[in-house]
This record gives sequence, C-alpha cells and structure tokens, in this order.
Amino acid sequence: MSTRAAVTVTPDDHRYDLLARADNYRFVAQPEYFRLPYSTAQVVEAVSEAVAAGKRLTVRSGGHCGEAFVASPDVDVIVDLSSMSHVGYDEERGAFEVEAGATVGQIYRVLYKNYGVTIPGGFCMGVGAGGHISGGGYGPLSRLLGLTVDHLYAVEVVVVDAEGVVSSVVATREEDDPNRDLWWAHTGGGGGNFGVITRYWLRSPEAVGTDPGQALPRPPASFHVARASWSWAELTEEDYVRLVGNFLDWQLRNCTVDSPNIGLYALLECFHRSAGHLAMHAQIPVDVPDAEERMSWFLAELNEGVAVAPSVTRQRLPWLATAQLLAVPDVGPGAVGVRRKVKSADLRGAHTREQLAAAYRHLSRSDYHCPSAAMEYIAYGGRVNTVDPAATAVPRAALLKTFYMVAWSDPGEDEEHLRWIRELYRDIHHATGGAPAPDEVNTGAYINYPDIDLADPEWNTSGVPWHTIYYGDNYPRLQEVKAKWDPRNVFRHAFSIRPR
Repeated sequence: MSTRAAVTVTPDDHRYDLLARADNYRFVAQPEYFRLPYSTAQVVEAVSEAVAAGKRLTVRSGGHCGEAFVASPDVDVIVDLSSMSHVGYDEERGAFEVEAGATVGQIYRVLYKNYGVTIPGGFCMGVGAGGHISGGGYGPLSRLLGLTVDHLYAVEVVVVDAEGVVSSVVATREEDDPNRDLWWAHTGGGGGNFGVITRYWLRSPEAVGTDPGQALPRPPASFHVARASWSWAELTEEDYVRLVGNFLDWQLRNCTVDSPNIGLYALLECFHRSAGHLAMHAQIPVDVPDAEERMSWFLAELNEGVAVAPSVTRQRLPWLATAQLLAVPDVGPGAVGVRRKVKSADLRGAHTREQLAAAYRHLSRSDYHCPSAAMEYIAYGGRVNTVDPAATAVPRAALLKTFYMVAWSDPGEDEEHLRWIRELYRDIHHATGGAPAPDEVNTGAYINYPDIDLADPEWNTSGVPWHTIYYGDNYPRLQEVKAKWDPRNVFRHAFSIRPR
C-alpha cells in the first residue's frame, strides 16, 4: 500500500490544464479540483470529503470516455485513478490484482511477460481498466476466450450508503457472497454507476491450483497476420457492397465456438474516401491446423466478385506484437488534441444491400473530407455466446460488432463532423428508427462506446430507450443494484443507471 499522500490539483496549479483534457478534446473538465489518490483508503477519503461538502463527483481511469460523462460542466470534483496502476498476483485470493488506473497495454505486458497469461481485452493500449472491464471488455481473443468479465473474480468498490457513509466493499462471484450483486453489476454495467472502482481480481472460473500461470488463459504463442488494403479510387458501389457483404457472410458462417475457423479474427475498416483506401486486419494462431491456408481461403472468399484486387501483406508475429499491431497510438501526431465522436451497433445478422449502399453513399461523399472518418465491422461471437446471458450484466447474442468513428482537431469543424457521423448512423439504421433497436438483426449497442444521441428523439425515433439498446433485459436488475449500493445517486452521468 502506498504511503504517499494523495495529490490535489486546483485551477492555479500548472498541471490543471493537462488534467482537464483527457483523450477526447471535445470535452474540457472544469472542476474545483482533481484528486489523484494512491490507495483505496485515499479514495474513501476523497469521496467522503466530496459527499460531506455536497459536491458533484465523477471518476476516471484512462480518460477515454466518448461523451462528457466525466467532464460535465456541473462536476465539482474529479477523482483521477491513473496513479493506482498496480498489476500483480495476489496469492491470498489466488487471482491477479489489477488496479483501476492500469492501462490495457500495461496489463498485457505484466500478465504475459511475467506469468505467460492474458485477458481477452481490447487493442487500445491506453484505455484504463476501470471502465474497460466494467463495460465488458472485448477484443481480438474474445472469439476464443470470451469477454474479460468472464474471467472477473472480484471487484473492490468505494460506495456511499443512504446515510452518506463512505466505505470500500469487495464483491466476488462466489455464490454465497452477500455482495455478489455488486460483482455482477460490474460485469457489463459500465463505469461511474455504483461507486469508485479501485481494483479488480481476475481468475478464470475453470482455474485450479495456486500456479499463477494457470489462473488465466494462455494466449497462442504467435499468429499468422494478414493486412489488406483496397484503393477507394477503384471501388464502385457494387464493389463496396460485395466486399463488405462477403466479409459479413463469412463472419456469420464462422462465428460459432465449434467452427474450425473460430480462431480467425478480422476487422474491416471502411474509411471515408478521403483516406484513399479501405483496410482489413486478420489474424489466426499459427498452431491452428492449416492456419496459413485458412487465411488464404478467407482472403479469397472476401474478394470473390470484387473487381478491385487488394494489396496484401502477411507475416508471423508473437502474440504481444500482434496485440500491439492494432493499437491506437496514445502520443504523437493524430493522437493529441483530437476531438472525437463514436457510435456502435451489435449485430446477429448481416446488413442489407440497402444498408451497405447507404454506408457507401456517406463514405464516398465528395463534399466531405476526413481521412479518420470510418465505420468498422469487427469479428465477434464464439465463446462470448456460450455464457448464460443472465450470468453477467453485459448482453450476449451478438455475432458481429460495428464501430463508427470520426476524429478532427479544429473546434470550428464540430458541427460538420458530428452531422456526418449522425447521418451515416441514422441512414444505416433507418428501418429501426435511426438506432440499432433490438430485432432479428440488431442486438443493441456497446456501453463502452457511449453515444448520447441514442437518448435524443431527433436521432433515435425508434421508441426504444437508450438503456434497452445498451443493456437489454438486464437493465431492471442493474436498477436494483443501483438502488441498493448507491441510494443517494452520488455516482451519475448522462447514461448512468437510474435508480427505480
């Protein structure tokens, strides 16, 4: 436990402007102060102080929230957990301890280099564990290993009771744990809802013994990786529709846990025409029988009937290098000072030709220029859907994920870029009221890609509320947990769980 005093940063401190800006420069925080604790006890102290003074409080770990949930103008205090970033093995619990401020990249490096294990998390290396895990946590290994929360053994949370008393609680997945409902809520309920998450413990349900190397899955040692690129200058609408349709069809035919191709993960990035190309990343463990041949078959099926031949590179890489290959840079040109907007939709069926044509229309617009504007189709399913939907808070049943994004730097361009991505999303989901309202194709959206437009009747005319789109049938139970553990609604934001 750290003996260093927590840090308080006020507006007259030269560090304030840095802390006021996290990953998304659209939202600049203006709290009375930031508190950077080094221990759970210091988090308890920080929350107690804010509650006693009647101050509005929010919390962040990596700072990658897509909306102003942390940096809302009415926030008085922001608890920044970036200094709480320990990752190591807890012998007493027989599980890996991960503090909420640890980043995905740090978790991967420590778990793999020191113990030879991993979690099936994402590929944005700077994202903090606090939000990533509580929202579900998926990535390139999820088809093989499930979600990160499928390996969550326990969570420590600083909570506030009805009398305003602040304390820390550890909740585990043990059936006889009286706090088990709080553990369940953090298996997909999202961050900033029930208290301040200070640390997690990770151990697979099937793990036995005390060997740390057996407590979590071992990733494949290395992967055969393929990267393909199609020139936008040569793509017709028919080529685009056929290419994306081929990708969707292949994924839907090969997404069950017993598929011989379940280890082949792929992500198709449909950039705006101004980027010059469409791109795809695909990977398969080298120890899969006929791995390279399977990749060749996939690439051939992907381009069947498409008049544009892709540029393809293939190589073999160790697992950790493969994980980092997709990483979004945290520093450098294009990573600092960026304003962002994201959206998502989870699918169990393919987009129709009309939907693909709508995407092509927006992605090929000549009156709009933004090389970072894109929508992605992401392989999913597999072991994710072998878990009982009620066992965790994250919805199941999706076979594919879609991710919409746009990034720019000039505040004067906000309206232009926001309108482009909103109209793209609305037109793709035109048949369901501009939103991925659950039906035979859509299963909803992913809470870690929050989109405030789903609560706006101008953009969501489906009649389906945002919380159903994000949480499905699990929302009422999440409300019960909220009422029990945060009865004063201390921890709230625009998409927080509403007490009943």
